[in-house]
Order: sequence, then C-alpha cells, then structure tokens
Amino acid sequence: MDQGKLDAFVGKFVGDMGAVFHAATVLIGDRLGLWKAMGDGRPVTAQELALRAGLDERYVGEWLAAQAASGYVEYDGETRMFRLPEEHAFALTNEENPLFAPGGFQVAASTIKDADAIVEAFKTGRGVGWHEHCHDLFAGTERFFRPSYIASLVSAWIPALDGVEGKLRAGARVADVGCGHGTSTIEMAKAFARSRFHGFDYHGPSIERARAAAEKAAVSGRTSFEIAQAKSYPGEGYDLVAFFDCLHDMGDPVGAGEHVRETLARDGVWMIVEPFAHDRLEDNLNPVGRVFYSASTCICTPASRSQEVGLALGAQAGEGRIRDVVLASGFTRFRRVAETAFNLVFEARV
Repeated sequence: MDQGKLDAFVGKFVGDMGAVFHAATVLIGDRLGLWKAMGDGRPVTAQELALRAGLDERYVGEWLAAQAASGYVEYDGETRMFRLPEEHAFALTNEENPLFAPGGFQVAASTIKDADAIVEAFKTGRGVGWHEHCHDLFAGTERFFRPSYIASLVSAWIPALDGVEGKLRAGARVADVGCGHGTSTIEMAKAFARSRFHGFDYHGPSIERARAAAEKAAVSGRTSFEIAQAKSYPGEGYDLVAFFDCLHDMGDPVGAGEHVRETLARDGVWMIVEPFAHDRLEDNLNPVGRVFYSASTCICTPASRSQEVGLALGAQAGEGRIRDVVLASGFTRFRRVAETAFNLVFEARV
C-alpha cells in the first residue's frame, strides 16, 4: 500500500466530511440572518453579532468558529473579532447575483434527507419522483437557479436566439415547460410586456408558488400557470417553448420534444437550457461535474426513472446526447447559442 496515497485520500475525506457538516451551518446562517447581519464587512465579536441578530451568544460563538475554520469568515486572534469579507458577503447575502450560494447548499442538504428513498431505488431500479422529495429541494432549486436566470435569461440567452427577442417585444406566445416556482416565466414577463407567458409543471405546490410569485411581481395579468405534463401541456401556436434545466429529468424527453414540435408556431423556437457538461465523462471530472453528477444520482436520474420510458439522461448529458434527443423528436436544426459555468443554452427549430 502506498502510504502517501492513503494519507492524501484521508486528507480529502476529512475535507469532504467537513464540507458536509459545514453545509448545515451555512443554511443555519442563511435562515437566521447571520450572514446579512455581518454583511457590512465590519469586525464583530460573538456577543455583538448575537445582539445584532437577536440570538443566543454561545451558539453564535460556536457558529462563528465553524465559519472561521471553513474560511468563510476571517478571525483576528488578538481582538477576538470576526469579519465577513465583502466578496463572501456578495455570495452569501445577495439572492439576485449568479454566485448566490445558500440555494445550492439547500439542494445539497435535501439529498441527505432523501437518502433512504434513493437507497431503495438503487435496490429496485425504480424511480423517485420529483414530488416525493423533501420541500428543501423545491425551494433550494428555485434559489439556486434564480440568480442565473436574472443575470442571463433576458440579457444574453434570449438575444442569442435568432429573431426571438424581436417577437417577444412585439407580442408573442410563450410556453415555459417545467416552470417550477415560475422564476423564468416571471423574468420573461417582466421584460416583455406585450407577450403572454404560460407556465406548466406537473408539481401542484410549485404551480401554487408560481401564481403567488407572479402576483407579487405584478405580472399575473400576462402570465398563467397550470398543472400539466411535458408531453401533454395545452395550447398551440407558441412562438417560443422553453425548457429550463428540466429536459434531462424527464422520463421520455423524445416524447416531450415531439409535443413541443406539435405545439410550436410554424417558425417557432424551442429553447433548451441544460446543466453545463462536456460530452465525455473524463472531461466532466471537475468541481462542476462533481456537483452535477452527485445531484443527478440523487435527484435527476431517479426522477426520470419514475416516469414512463425512464431514459435517464442525467444532469451531465452533454450537447451530443441533447442533440440526439432533439433530432429524434423531429427537429432538423439544433445549435448551442450560449453557455455559462453552470448552463448550456440550445436553440432547436423544425
């Protein structure tokens, strides 16, 4: 046995175990407002932060020590004060920036809560439906993807689609399939006042949240949200049909694509946003791939296996496999139009 290799693995293991334990403290800080209470970047003692947040000093002191050990806050041993750097505060307190971290931690934490169900799925080969997961998955997913949609959807992704932005400004019909809590639908509705947006999702509680969010954003007059499956959502003549980070979760993505083709207007566009991935496994063995393969094991693959066909593309399907699905659905044109560190954006036309 190579002792150096063993020692290196133990070091990695300890780091990973610390990250798992630390995730809970990140979420505790998020829920209790501790990050925002430190957001001014000024050094504080545990007592000062506890007073500021209205919490117990002993718990806050231990929490701060955990953050210092993880490198999330800075600690001065002489003054015994803690400081949240501006750059860290940006990622931990601003829910509208594309680097907002707590949403991702919330999704990750949900997989531990659902581990028993996934263990059984491994044994039987059956799936675990999206609706069968704990609430943190739904809320965390919205908080994880929302910043990217705010940052890129209207400013970069839609303009990259050939001729679509002009149609939306003039007045178009849009279907947002797998809309979840409605963030993507609402962002488009806020930007294109002359267009009409229809959000569809099979998960009833998410549709209820989407309706409430649309009302709060003052776009309920030009949005609608309905419970519907990707292979049977109502309507036709859509100028744009959008799938945001959901095609790979579907049991029959080809069948869903065929329904998209049937419901599009003659010159309509299918926009597909998927997690960033290269086509080869070896090219995805990196930090982003680690996140998405792990999430896919516990969330995406079980979701697909719970449905008919159960193709299970996975969250790291890559452009090649998405192209195969799109072409098999009857589309003849397919191209990548944009990308970020976490997403690939495709345009498909008949």
